[in-house]
Formats: sequence, structure tokens, C-alpha cells
Amino acid sequence: MITKPVQFHWRLLQGGETQGWTRARQLELKPVGLPDVKAQAEFCELAEKAGASSLLVDISYGKPDPLLLASGIAPFTKKISFLVAVRSGLITPTYFVKQVNTFSALYPGRILLNVVAGHSPVEQGYYGDFLSHDERYARTEEFLRICHAFWRGDIPVDFTGEYFKIEQGNLHTPFVAPERKHPYIFIAGGSDASRNLAISQGDCWMRLAARPEEIAEAGKPVLDAGKDVGLRMSAIVRSTRAEAIKAAEALIHNLDPEIREKKKEHKFVRHSDSVSFKQVYQQAEQEWLTPWLWNGAVRAYGAPAIAFVGTPNEIAQAIMAYKEAGVSQYILSGWPKTEEMVRFGKEVLPIVRKMERSLSVSGVSS
Repeated sequence: MITKPVQFHWRLLQGGETQGWTRARQLELKPVGLPDVKAQAEFCELAEKAGASSLLVDISYGKPDPLLLASGIAPFTKKISFLVAVRSGLITPTYFVKQVNTFSALYPGRILLNVVAGHSPVEQGYYGDFLSHDERYARTEEFLRICHAFWRGDIPVDFTGEYFKIEQGNLHTPFVAPERKHPYIFIAGGSDASRNLAISQGDCWMRLAARPEEIAEAGKPVLDAGKDVGLRMSAIVRSTRAEAIKAAEALIHNLDPEIREKKKEHKFVRHSDSVSFKQVYQQAEQEWLTPWLWNGAVRAYGAPAIAFVGTPNEIAQAIMAYKEAGVSQYILSGWPKTEEMVRFGKEVLPIVRKMERSLSVSGVSS
């Protein structure tokens, strides 16, 4: 079992967000493409009180630039960090380090990175990027090697690779954070390429959920390399199991009939080359993977909708089972997101911390 306390990150509220948005639907709505600083700053304040370590600011053609959005919200918050998504093909590594370092100087210790290689060849084409799945990961490996050289202070930086060439690279704005020389880096994905990238250039392999024994097997090389394993998923917490299942089922029953038939989401999956998205959609044929791991919303709401479902104690027990399997990081979401985050922080997190303390006292962990 891992010894460090489990960390929980939540997905930032989207502009104008309501409960019934599926992944496909939200990208069609104009409010999602705009900052909603007042509502998002209020969400950040609630996240701080709920014990969240950071908020994921994700990346998509239908949403604002994640680093600019985080910069716009940060002045209205106190201490919450921002887990900013980045794709390697959209910006040069030197300039990206300049941006990250500038943010860290303004808000020390409050930026983490969620590195994604892209999941849709169609969307990548919007930006003029036509590399294959594995080529995108190879390019990201070069991108991060260059970033790390700057963060280590290996100035000047000279690099010649297949995708990038840097000559006498120099930056004067340093990365600023207590006890860190570079931002903590999540590598997102479920493929071997993403896992290898996490081992070579990241701090955490962030993948979609599966049964604990499957996570333990897949994550062992990452843990052996001294890196962390994390899960991207959702949570549905209620005071009784019956209430939790009823809330989960309502997510599907209350959808527009066209969406409930999953036509739009199936089209999304067909256009994706994401290994993890396709795996999760296939496993969604089985509604329950464990008594607390539910696939029922995946085909309507997207792959990250694989969810914890149960009482606070049941979900805390599930988190400890994953901790036994090596999981120490989570990026969570819920329906409605704000209410679920507050409920999780108030009812689940204290039980998890108590269980961790108990293991520490017994000498097993932490």
C-alpha cells in the first residue's frame, strides 16, 4: 500500500454549466466557450473548503484557453491550485515554459499540469496537427524533455529531435513554488505510450478507472519507477445505497431521448483514437464492475463518467481499496458538480482521512 495521503482534484465548473450536459452536448453550447469568472471563482472557494487540492482546467476546441482561464480566475481565489491541461502540438516548449513560469511567479505553488496528447484526430486537425496517436506521444516526450531542461536550469538549452529543435534556449523567468523546481505533471491516457511517458517525463500516470486489481497490475511499472498513479472518474454519494443508485439511474432517465439512445456519443467515440476512451466504452457493456464502480452513464456522458456510487463509507472503502492498489491521485466530477463536490468533501473525505490515520497508527501505511 502507498504511504502518502490520497489527493483529490475536481474538474472546474464550465461556463453556464447545468446537470444534464453530456460531453457531446456541452461542446455545442455557447456559454461553455466563455469564461464565467464569478461562478467559477465561487466554485473555487467551495473547492478549497471541500479539501480539493486543485481544479482541472481542461482543454477543448469548445472551451476557453485553459492557462488564460486559470489566470483570470486565480486573483479571485485564495489558495486553490489549477491543474492546467496542455497539448504538445499547440505551442513551442520554450514559450510554454515561459507561460507556466510566469503564472507560478504570480501565484507561487498554484499550478500543476495535465498533459494530454489529444484524443480526436478530427479536433487535432482544427489546429493543423495531423500526427497519429503514438506520434503525438513521441512528440510530447520531446516537448517535456525540453521543458524539464529549462526547469532544471540547463541553460542554454540545445535540443534536436524529430519534432522540435531548440538552439541556445534561454529564459529569465524562473519557476516559483515551495520545495519544487517544476510543476507536478499528470500524464493522461490509458495506452502503453501514455504510461511510458509518465515514467520518463511525468510525476503521475492519470488514467480512467477500472477494477482495483486491474489498476494494480497496469500501474506497477509506474510505481516501481517512483511515480504516482491516479484515476479520472466521477462520484455519486448519498446517505443510503438505494438513494445513490436512484440518483445514478436518474442521470440516464432524465436525458433527452435522442441523447439517451447514445447516437451522439457513439459518433464521438468513432472519431476518437483514444485507447482509454475506447476501452471504457467497451467495458460499459457491463453496468457494474464492482458493487461501487458504475459504468451506466459512460455511453451518455463520456468515458470519465465511470463513477463511484454508494454511501460515504462505501466510497471511502473503495478509495482505500484503490490505495492498496497504488492509487494516490484522483480527478473527480459529479452531477450536479458543485453539490457533489461539497458532499464528497463533507461526508467522504473525513472518513478517508480517518482510515489513513488508522493505518498509520497500526504501522501499515502513511
